[in-house]
Amino acid sequence: MTTSHMNGHVTESDGGGSGGGESNQEEPQQWHREMAVDCPGDLGARTLPVRRSAQLERIRQHQEDLRRRREEDGRNRQELDLNASIRLKKLSQNPKVGIDNPTFDPIEGPHLSLAVLEELLMSLKQVQHCLSDAQSQEDVELVLQLVQKTDFQKAFNIHNAVAQHMNRPSPPFPHTDRAQGLAQEVQSMVYNSQHKEGLELNTLLSSPHVQAVLLAHDCVAEQEMQLEPLTPDDHCETLTQWGGETVKIVCIEKARDIPLGATVRNDMDSVIISRIVKGGAAERSGLLHEGDEVLEINGVEIRGKDVNEVFDILADMHGNLTFILIPSPQTKPPPIKETVVHVKAHFDYDPSDDPYVPCRELGLCFQKGDILHIISQDDPNWWQAYRDGDEDNQPLAGLVPGKSFQQQREAMKQTIEEDKEPEKSGKLWCAKKNKKKRKKLLYNSKQNDDYDNEEILTYEEMALYHQPANRKRPIALIGPPNCGQNELRQRLLSSEPDRFGGAVPHTTRNRRDVEVSGRDYHFVSRQAFDMDATAGKFIESGDFEKNLYGTSTDSVRQLINTGKICLLCLHTQSLKILRNSDLKPYIIFIAPPSQERLRALLAKESKNPKPEELRDIIEKAREMEQNFGHLFDAAIVNTDQDKAYQELLRLINKLDTEPQWVPSSWLR
Repeated sequence: MTTSHMNGHVTESDGGGSGGGESNQEEPQQWHREMAVDCPGDLGARTLPVRRSAQLERIRQHQEDLRRRREEDGRNRQELDLNASIRLKKLSQNPKVGIDNPTFDPIEGPHLSLAVLEELLMSLKQVQHCLSDAQSQEDVELVLQLVQKTDFQKAFNIHNAVAQHMNRPSPPFPHTDRAQGLAQEVQSMVYNSQHKEGLELNTLLSSPHVQAVLLAHDCVAEQEMQLEPLTPDDHCETLTQWGGETVKIVCIEKARDIPLGATVRNDMDSVIISRIVKGGAAERSGLLHEGDEVLEINGVEIRGKDVNEVFDILADMHGNLTFILIPSPQTKPPPIKETVVHVKAHFDYDPSDDPYVPCRELGLCFQKGDILHIISQDDPNWWQAYRDGDEDNQPLAGLVPGKSFQQQREAMKQTIEEDKEPEKSGKLWCAKKNKKKRKKLLYNSKQNDDYDNEEILTYEEMALYHQPANRKRPIALIGPPNCGQNELRQRLLSSEPDRFGGAVPHTTRNRRDVEVSGRDYHFVSRQAFDMDATAGKFIESGDFEKNLYGTSTDSVRQLINTGKICLLCLHTQSLKILRNSDLKPYIIFIAPPSQERLRALLAKESKNPKPEELRDIIEKAREMEQNFGHLFDAAIVNTDQDKAYQELLRLINKLDTEPQWVPSSWLR
């Protein structure tokens, strides 16, 4: 089995070896099973094939027979020798100079020429003298007069030109379809020129005739450069016998800017198609299949070549590609149109660091938080996907790890790490206990502790959601202490009280004289509070001075029903209940700046934290992002309160104008 790695070179493994999973194998990241035969970045220039059909071949053969017969007849009679001309002799002695123009190259295959015309005239005159009856002589005379007329000779020259081009290959592929634009650029450069040549060039390019020629050129070039629509003649498949084997002949039209989209692997001397990639010419044609053995491509024998040689052969092939294949012995059901699945990545992925990716050239790099459009899950281990926003710049789908495969290897990695480090140190923000009494917040350990610590994060299915005008999404600000989230929330509430609001909390303490139930607090009994807490109705809850406090999902919903935007400052442990509700929150992480900048910001608030306290804030922010970052919709680094406020307002306003990706489970 021959394999390849990302730079396109291959190494042959031992014939009797087991696979790439041996424990004693050195540098396993250099071993891969597949090779992309043409990557999007390595597309060569398009070369159009000779337009040839069976009928044209028969015409060529007939013309060749006529030419041989004419040559044999010419040896038996005297004919006009054009090469006897002194001028032609001088021309033949001069060396060939200048640039070759293929339009004027001699064409193999006969066509009528001046010599043939002269020969026709001589033959007619000889026949005329040999004829005895006057009627026949008069008929020949009429033919002689016709051949000698100027109009006939002009038509004769047109026939020669057409016949000459009918026997030529297709014209070269156009370099551009904007000749008019280039001419206008040249005119603008020479418009104020004082040179005579510049003025003459400007006059020439401005003339209506030249403009018409350039317009006609651009119209033809635009059609030539566009990908031709697929027709049965472009993409066809034929079964036949070849070398004693049943093979299929597949013809595919492959444009310059569309890669073939197939990977191949070596199996002994055979070259096998191992993967059909979405977006390529192979996938669009539907004629190449995984497991097909490639015997020939455009007459070039492929069997016995390694994947690098196949890559080099296909790099310069474009236009009509003719494959001779041995069909795969494994018949697959006809492909069904797959539904595109949109997922949010919860981990970073770089194919250059992945020893298991089957083809690094097609590996798709992404970061945590990127939206991926999964268009094929035929291979459960390696999905084919596009990154959101890159569809136009990414002609071929890329390979990303399948969800089950990623979970399995991450579980294996965690097991290995646990064996190396049996005892794990506690997290900073969990290990330290603040002995001071606080109003907020002590969380329900049964529901929130160690949230998703054991879950292996891979992908989350997403869907686009545009919030209704009368039902705004709540905004949850998350961040470590002293990062400014409370100040940002209060600033929004003060600046636009008709637009923003806070949920009315629940409490078990007695109502004070100045307080109004339902406006300041929802005053409830301890028994009612405990029942709601047990039912999971509180986003967060805790006790302060022997009284219970909590913010319920019902309170948030009541505020949303008034048309306002609910602003929440929450602990990360509250996100699970909030996301499991029907509130569809928009979660923004407020991150601290650098240590020096954080010290300066806190100094403005008359705070003088110790260096270790600043380090704890930054470390806690890092751990929050690492453990809960997959739940964040956006992040703001609070380097300046005014800039952070404007960015927060921009994100909130965007919810009204642009649809956002949300978990698809929210819309079911």
